[in-house]
Amino acid sequence: MNEHRLGTRIPYAGSGSSRSPKYSQEIQSPERMDRVRFGNVERTRVTRNHDIIRQWAERRGARPATMPGSEDNGQLRVLRFDFPGYGGAVLRPVNWDEWFATFDERHLHFRYQDRRADGTPSNFNRLERPSREDR
Repeated sequence: MNEHRLGTRIPYAGSGSSRSPKYSQEIQSPERMDRVRFGNVERTRVTRNHDIIRQWAERRGARPATMPGSEDNGQLRVLRFDFPGYGGAVLRPVNWDEWFATFDERHLHFRYQDRRADGTPSNFNRLERPSREDR
């Protein structure tokens, strides 16, 4: 049985699946946050834009967080979002400046989905390092 919380993570689907450009679209500004669909399934989106990430999280009531004990010399190492009702007691809240400083330092990309196929809000998100050819 899948131990993941429904709507927040998807299990690994195979080599290269999370980086498939066929099913994702890069979003660089909040003005481009219109819904993007592939058939009857909304595409995932990818961005590094802080405003988009923050707006996406805040619309879901999610707060920036980290895993306690994952810091290294005062630097955050594990970035998470604490969604209401999903057992965030194991997470340590951090401020947006700390969260984004780590995000930028590690050159991460934020992959996310705005809505599920049924139109309800999706909590799917993943932080990814770009592949070498993307840098």
